[in-house]
Amino acid sequence: MAKNAPFSVRHTATLLLPLSLLAAPVLAQEVKEDSVILQPDKVKDDAPVVAVQIEMPNWSEENATALLSFIEKVGDEGLFAKDYNPDGLAAAILGNDQGKLDKTATDSFLLLATHLRDGRTPNAARKQWFMVDSDGDSEPLLSLLTAALGAGTVKETLATLDPVHPDFAVLKTSLKKAKTTAEANAIRVNMERWRWMPRALGERYVVSNVPEYLTRVVHGGTIIATHKAVVGKSATPTPQLNPMATGIIVNPTWTLPRSIINEGIGATIARNPGSARAQGYTWTGSGKTLSVVQQPGANNALGVMKMEMLNPHAIYLHDTPSKGAFAAAARAFSHGCIRTERALHFSGLMAVMFAGKSPEEFGEAIASGKTTRFGFDNPFPVYVAYWTVIPDGKGGVKKLADIYGRDAPVVASFAQAGRPTATIIAPKPPEVVPTVTTARATTPGTSGIY
Repeated sequence: MAKNAPFSVRHTATLLLPLSLLAAPVLAQEVKEDSVILQPDKVKDDAPVVAVQIEMPNWSEENATALLSFIEKVGDEGLFAKDYNPDGLAAAILGNDQGKLDKTATDSFLLLATHLRDGRTPNAARKQWFMVDSDGDSEPLLSLLTAALGAGTVKETLATLDPVHPDFAVLKTSLKKAKTTAEANAIRVNMERWRWMPRALGERYVVSNVPEYLTRVVHGGTIIATHKAVVGKSATPTPQLNPMATGIIVNPTWTLPRSIINEGIGATIARNPGSARAQGYTWTGSGKTLSVVQQPGANNALGVMKMEMLNPHAIYLHDTPSKGAFAAAARAFSHGCIRTERALHFSGLMAVMFAGKSPEEFGEAIASGKTTRFGFDNPFPVYVAYWTVIPDGKGGVKKLADIYGRDAPVVASFAQAGRPTATIIAPKPPEVVPTVTTARATTPGTSGIY
C-alpha cells in the first residue's frame, strides 16, 4: 500500500502504556453491528460533455505518430490497442487530409486519455463501487490535449495519467511477466480499480482492502499502523467508497437498525425487559415504532470506538467485543461495516495524531465510559477498496480470494466496448449571420411607424 516504517510519531511511547491498561474485555457472543444500507449499482456511464465553442486541434504528423506509437504499446498499461483505432490513425497519418487526421487523432487521444485517467470498465461492471474520483476536475482532457500538442509531448502527457501509488507500478511491471491469460486479466482488473480512484490518494488517509482483511493508516506516504479487519459477509458485502473521516468517537452508543431489532432484541424487550437493560439497551416506543439504542459498555456492539465517516451506506470502522473473529484467516463475518482489531490503539492514534489530543486526554476519555468525540483538525479520506491482486513484498504480486465475485464482471467487460470518451470535441459551428431588415419607404409626413 505504501512504504512501511516503524511507528515513530509523537507521543508514541506514552500512548502505548495507557492503551495496554485499557484493553477491552473479550466476549464470546456473536455481535451484529450496524448493517450496511445496500445501494443499487451505478449502471450508466457519465454522459459525454460536448464542447462546441472551440476549434478542432491541429495535429502535426510528428504528434500523431507519437500517439500511434503509444497506442501500439498500450498493452503495457493493461489496455487494448484495438480500442483506439490504430489502423485508422495510421491511414490518416499517411493520407493527405488534414481534417481527417485532426478528427481521427483527437478521437483516439481523448478516448485513450479517458481510459488511462478514469478506467476502461463501464460502470455496469463496477459492482458496488461508489468511490468519488475527482481527476476529471483536476486533469481536464482538453487542457491536457492542448498542452501536449503545443509542447510536442503527447506520449509523456499520456504517461502522466497513471496512478502515482507505488502499488500500481508493481502491477504494471508484473503484467509484462504474466504467464497466462487468466493471470494477466487478474492484474488488469486491479490496474483498472486503481484508475477508478483518485490518481493521488492524499498526504494522509486510512485504507481498508476488503479481500485482504486489513486496514492501514498512511501518513506522508508511510504506513504508520496496520490492523486486521473483519468485513461484510457475502449476504451483506462491504461496498467500495471513500468518505471523509471527520473524527473518532470513543465509548459510542449504537442505534440499532430496524432489521436487527426485528431479528431478536425487539422480542427480548417485549418478553424480558430486564435482560435487555442488563445488556445496555434503552428504548422508546413499541412494535413498529420501537427505537433501540445500546449505551456504551462492555457489551456494546461497536466496542470502544467508531470512526466518524458520514456516507449513505452506513459504513464505518469500529471496534467489536467479539475479538475471536480476528484469529480467522478469512474474516468476512460482519453486516457490512469494518471491525477493527486493536481498536484502542487505532482510536488513540487518531485522537493524538489527527485530533491534537494528548495520550492522557484520550486515556481519561476511555476510562470515563462516556461518549466522547475527538474531531480531526483536517478531515482526510478513508478508502474502502477492493484489490484482489497486490504486491507480495518481494517485487512481484500475489492473488487474494475474490470474496464477493467482483472480478468476473470486469474481465467480461474486456471483450466489450469500454466506457465512452469523457469529453467530445465538436468543430466550431458557423457564425450566425445577423438578419438585415430592409427599410420600408415612407411618404412625407409619416414616421414609418404604424
